[in-house]
Amino acid sequence: MQRNHITYPIRQVINGRVVMALGYFDGIHLGHQAVLAEASRLAEELQAKPAVMTFSPHPREVLGNEANLRFMTPLPEKMQLFEEHGLQHAYIMKFDEEFAKLSADQFVEEILLPLGVVGVVTGFNYRFGRFAAGTPQDLERLGQGRFVTRQVGPVLIDQVPVSSTRIREALTTGQVELANQMLGRPYRTRGTVIHGDKRGRLMGFPTANLQELYSYFPPNRGVYVVRVFHGQSQSYGIMNIGIRPTFTDPVPRERYEVHLLDFQGDLYDQVLDIEYLHYIRPEQKFPSMDALVDQIRLDRQQAVGWLSTHTSTSLV
Repeated sequence: MQRNHITYPIRQVINGRVVMALGYFDGIHLGHQAVLAEASRLAEELQAKPAVMTFSPHPREVLGNEANLRFMTPLPEKMQLFEEHGLQHAYIMKFDEEFAKLSADQFVEEILLPLGVVGVVTGFNYRFGRFAAGTPQDLERLGQGRFVTRQVGPVLIDQVPVSSTRIREALTTGQVELANQMLGRPYRTRGTVIHGDKRGRLMGFPTANLQELYSYFPPNRGVYVVRVFHGQSQSYGIMNIGIRPTFTDPVPRERYEVHLLDFQGDLYDQVLDIEYLHYIRPEQKFPSMDALVDQIRLDRQQAVGWLSTHTSTSLV
């Protein structure tokens, strides 16, 4: 997939025939996937190339002065998913104050048309232009005689539209399986294994301590059943997210620690991909180390039991 980083104003007209899917696409959930699929279908009809436009940084970072936003799909992973969904070109539009001032008409005249757009596909609730005043109906009006427009309706789960907001709400309340259903795949984060204080090993449950590679949207604190990809292999495990309230840390900070159920070896400095499969329990403080060890043993048993009924994996 060809990746194009562009800024406004566009200095050079690109003479290509593309059908552009428009959106921010955090999560690339089932609703987003429907938009991308429609872009590919329309591109085939128009004998054009399927493309997608997203924005970086997030508009709220520019317009709302919100720093350190967290994302379900940071930009590098978003690009990978776009490619997996058949997009040939990705346009990463720099979102700055000058770009934010463009009206809906200017967005069409000064951004879409110079990029060689012959078709545009959006979701039903897409907004664009200054003050997010532009609607899919405005795109249709502005594109008449110049490009084809398609609007994709909502994808419903439990009679409610799938949305990035709804997925984040599910993740923050431990409903990871609902989040995964709306994503169409398990929620995933990535991190590098770093050295910890070895407490897990002393308790008989060695853990890999992860330093996240990107600013992921954090699932609810607690214990999860996870699938872990390391190198060319994969394992299942239990992941704990939290500040470890049982211990007295001088500066409590959120930690990501995973205990693999079916692996022994050295993972230091390796990059692990973590898929969240099932929420076991929230984070809690225990009165003693022995009580914590007993609970981890129960967590492991619950994970093994869940895996035995939801996968083909058999763990002792």
